[in-house]
Amino acid sequence: MKVDYFNLITDFYFRLLLRRQIQGPNMQHRALLDTMVLTEKGARFELLEADSQTRLLLSLSPSKHGIVRITIDEFQPIKARYRVPDVLFGEPQCEQLRVEKQTKDSVTLSWSFGRYQLRVWHSPFRLEILCEQEVMVTFNSKDKLWFERLQHRPSELQDEQKSSLWKETFKQFVDVKANGKCTFTELNNQGTECTLNFILRDGEPYRLYNLDVFAYPLYSRLGLYGSVPLMVAHKPDRTLGVFWLNASETFINIQYSPSDHQDDETPPVKRRRAEPQTDVHWLSESGMIDCMVLLGPSPQQLFAQYAQLTGYQALPPLFALGYHQCRWNYIDEADVKSVDAGFDRHSIPYDVIWLDIEHTDGKRYFTWDPDHFPEPAKLQQHLEKKNRKLVVISDPHIKVDPSWSLYCEARDRGHFVKDREGKIFKGSCWPGESSYLDFSSSATRAWYSRCFSLDKYKGSTPSLFVWNDMNEPSVFSGPELTMPKDAVHCGDWEHRDLHNLYGFYQHMATVEGLITRSGGLERPFVLSRSFFAGSQRLGAVWTGDNVANWEYLKISVPMVLSLSLAGIAFCGADVGGFIQDPEPELLVRWYQAAALQPFFRGHSANVTNRREPWLFGDEVTAAIRTVIQQRYSLLPYWYTLFHQAHTSALPPLRPLWVEFPEEESTFSVDSHYMLGGALLACPVTEPGIQEIKVLLPGSDEIWYDIHSALVYKGGRTLSLPVTLDTVPVFQRGGTVVCRSVGSCSCTAELRQLPLSVTVALNSQGTADGELYLDDGHSFRYRDRKAFCLRRFSMLSGRLLCRPASEEGTFDCNTVIQSVTILGVKSKPSAVIVHASGAKDISAAFQYMETCCKLTVNSVNLRVAMDWEIQI
Repeated sequence: MKVDYFNLITDFYFRLLLRRQIQGPNMQHRALLDTMVLTEKGARFELLEADSQTRLLLSLSPSKHGIVRITIDEFQPIKARYRVPDVLFGEPQCEQLRVEKQTKDSVTLSWSFGRYQLRVWHSPFRLEILCEQEVMVTFNSKDKLWFERLQHRPSELQDEQKSSLWKETFKQFVDVKANGKCTFTELNNQGTECTLNFILRDGEPYRLYNLDVFAYPLYSRLGLYGSVPLMVAHKPDRTLGVFWLNASETFINIQYSPSDHQDDETPPVKRRRAEPQTDVHWLSESGMIDCMVLLGPSPQQLFAQYAQLTGYQALPPLFALGYHQCRWNYIDEADVKSVDAGFDRHSIPYDVIWLDIEHTDGKRYFTWDPDHFPEPAKLQQHLEKKNRKLVVISDPHIKVDPSWSLYCEARDRGHFVKDREGKIFKGSCWPGESSYLDFSSSATRAWYSRCFSLDKYKGSTPSLFVWNDMNEPSVFSGPELTMPKDAVHCGDWEHRDLHNLYGFYQHMATVEGLITRSGGLERPFVLSRSFFAGSQRLGAVWTGDNVANWEYLKISVPMVLSLSLAGIAFCGADVGGFIQDPEPELLVRWYQAAALQPFFRGHSANVTNRREPWLFGDEVTAAIRTVIQQRYSLLPYWYTLFHQAHTSALPPLRPLWVEFPEEESTFSVDSHYMLGGALLACPVTEPGIQEIKVLLPGSDEIWYDIHSALVYKGGRTLSLPVTLDTVPVFQRGGTVVCRSVGSCSCTAELRQLPLSVTVALNSQGTADGELYLDDGHSFRYRDRKAFCLRRFSMLSGRLLCRPASEEGTFDCNTVIQSVTILGVKSKPSAVIVHASGAKDISAAFQYMETCCKLTVNSVNLRVAMDWEIQI
């Protein structure tokens, strides 16, 4: 399978790229400034290509939130081009533009009290975005705009060259184009002094084209399971983003220019310093140019701008942040119960067990194998008694089986994708011959959603959740193992127009199905392999079919960081590697790393050895138990971080430069990262390591080792000795972190446990942090404001607990059992606890002079009430 895939991609990728991009026509466009029209949504101009006399329509729309939308379409197309629907969560509120300056060569438009400007140049056409007179981004600076017109197919094709514009053949596959040559669009984007992270390299183009890539090659620039066409650029004083809203196959070519353009022989004193720049070419096969520039200027503002466009991260149910156990496949109901009992027997907490494709009746989704899973509802009830959940797989392909009622219903109601001849498209996947649901149709999505109702999905219960796999879509018999581009969706759109949206739409339909099943009361949990911009508001994704070796463990960290920067905060990599068998050291290190990532699932293929945590000897079992228990103790902090992602778009996992945007030493670091604003994590991802180097940013920062409480000054690279039990994590001075105290078997029990509060003082002796609580499963936090958001603030020796929001109405009984304060420089004479409506009490405490740690135990203060501790 891998060999076929790479033969196809080599043939297709280079023919396509070289012919379309390198050998493409040299067009020069002019902006017709006298066609400018100012509207309540911005400005419009006509563009003219001199040789072909092609007219294009340029629209510019700035918003109040620091976003500029740029669209280019044919002025009078023979039919409407595909505009990506359903991804934008809301149209940004537009700003009124005004003419700042106009000459025969250019027109300058301004908004936001003149701080921001758009400058449109007449010939050759280019567009500049300025902030306070400084050019930040230039479009078409090198005159690379290329926009192919849609055409009617001629009745006869006279020669081979013309024929190739309408039909392409590679290997045994034929791609017939409905409107002639692929309607590529290309635009050049030039940013001043921006370092692109994480970290895009120049050279061969990157390809956005969702594909099923088994054991994907490392560091490849070819398509993988999901695509988010968002590019983030950062320099010490500004963060910018470019969001290219196009769901067809897209290439991104990046070129960096050096800061000095003179050769090495030029004396340094005579060298002219030039601003470095990054040139980015976007090349999409179809659709139109619809590009949004996010102006930041801070990373936090950029994340919020992107979320305002595509939606905020969904707040997951609490159980989804626990540990998940999966395998392709658990054999039968007895096997599932045995694995479930094994976690209890070995005192390892977990929340969810998963079933892959073999649980179905002949790979028919929404069914159960009658021999191996004869009583699925009872199995779920058995798990639910322990407050655990079951997740089952549901793929987009439907087995062609005229005796199966679900297939017949989908066929008769027109819910399948068609081929170019108008017949139902058929390809092969796990069930054999299959047809593919057309999730781009709202009617199909509604029908599919109703398939999850308890009366239709026999054997399901409210504690059943869903996993969407193979939804790139994967077609074993198709070009590049996916659907042909000339397949036809509802509205007569070709698959080429919306390929990268396919998995996003299945994810959407599944989420809507679970919400509908609960009557809109319960939060869903759905994991999807394929994704697009906006998938964050639906649920979780993972990094696909990885391999059990150290390189895949190492790459999992920058992969989840990249997803986090692209708005998809609920992400992770399969623990241990999906393919092949990990050695015990690798498995332990993978658990350690994955426990510090948002989505935490162990998963393995059917050809691997069984991999439950207790199968590798007592030492490995103990190490994994410790890691998972530490994950559960930190869940109050994780849940608070997801509340922040849900409300302010701050990702739980953050590259160091997000928290330290002015420190260039952090820009290329992708081996360690911030978990929220408080914790710095550096998982060990290499074998046999006895020492690890950790960059502790911020010369004015203080960092505390969370295990030893030793204090380190920031602005340095620390060499830290490590053993197999060591997971380097540091708490940043000036922060507060809440943890659960005690043991549990799942998140439902976790909610009954008391909390500990760790206060890490900064150099000024202050700290603050938040804790978010709700019922953990429903939408009542949203609909009835049933949540509790508390702020802990340390100032002048006083730790205060106060409401961080006046809206919350969730009255919880959670108590703070202990408080630890790091960085207390001398032993206090007394610690006084004052709670509302109660007498002051003098609390017992312990002080460790060697690490300046003060611990106050047995305070038993309710989180939901106001109190303070005076040192």
